[in-house]
Amino acid sequence: MTPGGRRGAAPGGGRYGEAVFRPGQAGEGERIDVGALAYDDLTLARLRALGAGPGWRCLDVGAGTGTVSRRLLEEAGVDSVLAVDRDVRFLGERPGLEVLEADVTAPGVVRGRFRLVHARFVLMHLPEHERLISALAELVEPGGVLVLGDAVDLTSDRTPDTPYTTVMRAMWQGLRATIGTDVSWVPSYPHLLRAAGLGSVAAEIHVPPLLPGSPISRFWADTWERSRAAMLATGLVDDAAVDAAVRYLASDECAALSAGMLTAWGWKPAEAESAGH
Repeated sequence: MTPGGRRGAAPGGGRYGEAVFRPGQAGEGERIDVGALAYDDLTLARLRALGAGPGWRCLDVGAGTGTVSRRLLEEAGVDSVLAVDRDVRFLGERPGLEVLEADVTAPGVVRGRFRLVHARFVLMHLPEHERLISALAELVEPGGVLVLGDAVDLTSDRTPDTPYTTVMRAMWQGLRATIGTDVSWVPSYPHLLRAAGLGSVAAEIHVPPLLPGSPISRFWADTWERSRAAMLATGLVDDAAVDAAVRYLASDECAALSAGMLTAWGWKPAEAESAGH
């Protein structure tokens, strides 16, 4: 995904897709796709359990390479998906898929209402979380649902020091300094959805296993390579430490928890219910 825009700039001026994770960099689409392999089945299962299917008009924010958008159309059978991203080079064409190249942080860039509004691994890279969640909630039609997913860091001061945990700490710190990525607030999703006027709020966390050659292990190794400069700038790691962590991920010695994906959702009250209140 390339979620940012000028409003999404970090204090130092960096943005996702420019300072790091540039869409034009060779292999970036493949990195996003490998991450999708780790999470898409869970995301689609949740969206379908929430009712996504025929008759639904959907908005996929920060659509990336379009894997969720396409599967909503092909597997869930929704009527249409508007896929929005700041860079849409990875989004192809297919019936029912509308593509919009836009900065999702700009007011009024998306028009209309949707039965499903979905954003995954987008808001963690952007400031003004409460404003953006409220703006996304406004795009949900009465009786529809807003679904947000982002990373939850499971390393802590008590987590044993390994090549993996050392580099993950450096990655989060480096990305925060470079492009403003901040996952510390993600556990507050349910509260923020309620504050945005949504009801029947719930959440779940999925942690894919770190196994040699697994999609999530490949995703982290590639992510570290592409954010290496930001990680080195923290002073927490050097090149040798990053290389050691990549080898560790690919070995049977790896014993660690991946960052989890928290998915939270809330429903817009139906018009009759809203009128009753």
